[in-house]
Amino acid sequence: MKFRYSDYSIEQLHQEIGKLKEQAQKAEQLGNISEVQICERKMQVALAYTMSPDDFAKDEIYHLKMESGYKFQISYINGVFAWGYRIDLLDEVSENLEALPISLLGKKAS
Repeated sequence: MKFRYSDYSIEQLHQEIGKLKEQAQKAEQLGNISEVQICERKMQVALAYTMSPDDFAKDEIYHLKMESGYKFQISYINGVFAWGYRIDLLDEVSENLEALPISLLGKKAS
């Protein structure tokens, strides 16, 4: 029986993250890049459920952990996903609204 991450305890989430890390490492050894990416995305979503959405604020801009130089401005938070707009290296704001797990957001941009 499959559960949603929102149903997991913190301990179960950490176990799941560990399993996904192992799966990603095995997939990487086999050269299966798409499988690695899937596992990494699942890890980020599971990790987001271990965090508090209250630590992030609407209209604030945060650095992106996985993309050095890029930032993200939050329009709103829905569960453990921040919806907003990516800001590139030239401080140009994307026109596309997107959702990112809060686990991908780093420190507030100054």
